[in-house]
Amino acid sequence: MAVPDFNLLQTLDVLLAEQSVTRAGRRLRLSPSAMSRALARLRKVTGDDLLVRAGRGLVPTRRATEMRERVRALVEEAQILLRPADRLDLATLERTFTLRTSDGFAETFGPRLIGQVQQEAPGVRLRFIRKLDKSSEGLRGGTVDLETGVAVGTTGPELRTQLLFADRYVGAVRSDHPLARETVDLAGYCAWSHVIAWREGLDLGGIDERLGSLGLSRQIMTSVDGFSAALALARGSDLIATVPDGHTAGLREGMFTFPLPLHLDDFSVSLLWHPRLHGDAAHRWLRGCVREACARRRDSV
Repeated sequence: MAVPDFNLLQTLDVLLAEQSVTRAGRRLRLSPSAMSRALARLRKVTGDDLLVRAGRGLVPTRRATEMRERVRALVEEAQILLRPADRLDLATLERTFTLRTSDGFAETFGPRLIGQVQQEAPGVRLRFIRKLDKSSEGLRGGTVDLETGVAVGTTGPELRTQLLFADRYVGAVRSDHPLARETVDLAGYCAWSHVIAWREGLDLGGIDERLGSLGLSRQIMTSVDGFSAALALARGSDLIATVPDGHTAGLREGMFTFPLPLHLDDFSVSLLWHPRLHGDAAHRWLRGCVREACARRRDSV
C-alpha cells in the first residue's frame, strides 16, 4: 500500500476552511492552477468530490463536513509536534502574524508595536485586518492569530483573553468648532448634530438610552461603520463624534476632545487568542509586544 502524502492534509484543511480554490491558494501561496491540481489529487485519494459547485461558489460534501474537524485537529497536532520546544531565536524568526483589530487600534498602537517587532525580530511581518463583527471564527479557523476587542458572551468560551486596558467614550469635534471654546455640557452636547459609528453588534455604551432617561435626545445626522470614518466626518464638519478614548487616540490628532457630560461605565479592551497557540513561543512573544505597546501608549498620554 502506497504511503499517503501527508502534505495534502494541510491543503485539505485550508480548502475546507476557505471553501474556495482561489482563497486557499492565497493562504498557501499557490497559483489557482496548482491549487486545482491539489484538489484533484485529494479527490482521487479520498474517493470523494470534497467540494462541489453551488451557484458561484463551492460547498463541502457530506464526507468533507464530517472530516473537517478531524483534519483541523491532525494539522494542529502536527504543527505542535514539529515545533521546536521553548527555543525562539527572534533574530532569525520568519513568520507572518494576522491581527484582527477594531477601528483605530492599528493607528493608535501600531507604530509602537511595529517599532518593537522590527527591532527584535526583523523577519516578522504583521498583517492588520479590520474587525467588523464579534465572530471568533478567524481565531478558531486559524486565519487570525490575535484579536483585540471587548470580550463578551459571543466571543467563545474556549478562547484565551487578557486585559489590555480600560477605555471610555469621549466626544470629538474639529479644532475650531464652537464647542472647542467652552466646557461641553449636556445642552451643548445635544444642541449639535452627531455622527455615530454603528454596525450590528457594536455597543455604543447606551448613550441614547441614558439621554432618554434624562428627558433629552441628540440628533444623529449620519451613521458610518467605523470610528475612523466618524472622526473624518467630524473633522471636516460641525458634527460631534463619540468614540472610545484610548482606542482612537491615534485618529484624533489635532481634534478637540472632551469628556462626555453624562456618566457611562468604562469598558475593558482585551487581547484574544485560541488555546492552540497559547504555548507557541513566538505567539507568546507577540502577545507580550502587544501588551507593552498598549501600556506604553497609555502611559504617554
